[in-house]
Amino acid sequence: MVNRLDEALRFQQTALSLRAARQELLASNIANADTPNYKAKDVDFASALQNALTGKGSALPAIQTSPMHLQGNAGRDILGAPVMYRKPVQPSADGNTVDMDVERAQFADNALRYESGVKFVSDQLKEIMTAIQG
Repeated sequence: MVNRLDEALRFQQTALSLRAARQELLASNIANADTPNYKAKDVDFASALQNALTGKGSALPAIQTSPMHLQGNAGRDILGAPVMYRKPVQPSADGNTVDMDVERAQFADNALRYESGVKFVSDQLKEIMTAIQG
């Protein structure tokens, strides 16, 4: 029974995890809007989701220069999809490629899609509970 619930929710779980990771990436872009030479980053959501669901993604391990370092994501990969640099619409003099209009729009779009995914999972769980109880 638990396996069936896992299978029913696996797609949404993966999509929400990817949306959350992308939201952090977009927030990082916004936070570094005034940092000289900062390059805006993003991930192709569709290919990342496809890679995560098919298991084709490859995780790039972080390089450890000391045994005290923790294993972690080096920031080059999100659920199997490479993090790419965003092409600047209008280059700035300090080398920063963050366009606040683009970043805000992407951030809002991603947040809205995340919330709709949470609502979908909530509704799906209510339907499952109704089926179990009645």
